[in-house]
Amino acid sequence: MTEETPWAASTEALQALQQRLAGPETAGMMHADVEELIRTSIREVGRLLAQGHQDLLAQREQRLPEVSDAEGVRRGTAVRGETRNLATLFGDVRVSRYAYRQRGCGNLFPADAQQNLPEEQFSHGLRRVAAVEASRGSFGEAVQAVRAFTAAPQVELGKRQLEDLVRSAAADFDAFYAQPERPAVPAETLLALSFDGKGIVMLPAALRPGTAAAAARATQKLATRLSKGEKANRKRMAEVAAVFDVAPVPRTPEDILASSEEKRGHPAPHASGKWVTASVVADMGTVIGQGFAEAQRRDPQHRRTWLALVDGNNDQLRHIRTQARAHNVELVVLVDFIHILEYLWKAAWCFFQEGDRAAEAWVRDKALEVLRGKSALVGAAVRRKATAARLDPQKRKPADTCADYLHRKRAYLDYPTALQRGWPIATGVIEGTCRHLVKDRMDITGARWGLDSAEAVLQLRALRSNGDFDRYWRFHLDQEHHRVHACRYLGELIPRSD
Repeated sequence: MTEETPWAASTEALQALQQRLAGPETAGMMHADVEELIRTSIREVGRLLAQGHQDLLAQREQRLPEVSDAEGVRRGTAVRGETRNLATLFGDVRVSRYAYRQRGCGNLFPADAQQNLPEEQFSHGLRRVAAVEASRGSFGEAVQAVRAFTAAPQVELGKRQLEDLVRSAAADFDAFYAQPERPAVPAETLLALSFDGKGIVMLPAALRPGTAAAAARATQKLATRLSKGEKANRKRMAEVAAVFDVAPVPRTPEDILASSEEKRGHPAPHASGKWVTASVVADMGTVIGQGFAEAQRRDPQHRRTWLALVDGNNDQLRHIRTQARAHNVELVVLVDFIHILEYLWKAAWCFFQEGDRAAEAWVRDKALEVLRGKSALVGAAVRRKATAARLDPQKRKPADTCADYLHRKRAYLDYPTALQRGWPIATGVIEGTCRHLVKDRMDITGARWGLDSAEAVLQLRALRSNGDFDRYWRFHLDQEHHRVHACRYLGELIPRSD
């Protein structure tokens, strides 16, 4: 058999397609029909090319003088022509190669290592498509997308198999982001961190113990659906972190509360170099630690100003302070100004009728005072106004809650310094991350998640959101080669062609 022979089938298929396109059958076809004919036919040409390549590799493979496993056990027998199936983007192909055997030991296939073939039947190209599509939409839609992409009936991929591929695809997420390389950023650029959480509806077995126990105790009014208030205890919190760079843009309190038209002349700080992550497995402290680790990789010498933007959650603040001490970094912590506005608006309805424009003027006046660093005075003024109006305890509760919040969080409300130095004062980045990274995918109607699948999808979405998926996939393939092949052999393998 000559080396040209493996290409005969693909050459014949391509020529047949060319002849068909030149013949009378396609002369009167609509362009869309011609496109579809080419699309489906060219995939079969691709499959035959892939098969021809495997056949050529099989012809060229030379028997190795000695093959030993990692424990030094030699495989004394080499059998040519051992075959396996490989489901590729173009369809199924057969791989033929030497099997190195020894009684009582598993076979070794150095040619598989040379190509970095996966252990299972699905090629890495097919796995990549599955990973991307599953991070975009439901697993069912991802299965359909993979089938449409391959357009080859011999590639059968079920939903459970796709979930397995997704979990495998995300296996090297932590190791990838543990690498130290980060681009240099000017020292005057602010280094910002922000954290939040978003609930995901989980399968009962994937709930945290306390939530699962509460769910088991709950009763349901209707047999076929949940009523109002019965959806509690169905979710597990996904902790979310964002780290990003900000070029300072100084502003005034009036700039913050300007009208939409006025704000056009006062640009706000812009986030760049965003890195995000989320986990439904790790707890809040661990994810906050991952955010600080990313910040440390960006600024190992602590030459930049570090700013944490938070929503005021006490547990979150405790973990942030712990991480700041662990990294020996001076950290500025700011509570999101939008949260302050929400408290002020709730207090306003204690004093004004719904829809009264005077409430808007009152909130603006108090918000400006907070931005000028007078949060304690604003809290006292709100409480005095409630007392002067002789509101009953229930009616004045939002006003007291606002005053208490301003008092408790006063250490994190240094807005004058933030505005003067051009820092952001709102948590829009992390809130947008929660929507994009978690809600848009994990809240698909009817979705209930297992723990491992949810974690894998969150990681793949984070990689794509960070713009790191291509680099990650190359890293992942290298790790796969080590896990599946290199660790099985004693000494050096045949060099791979990368």
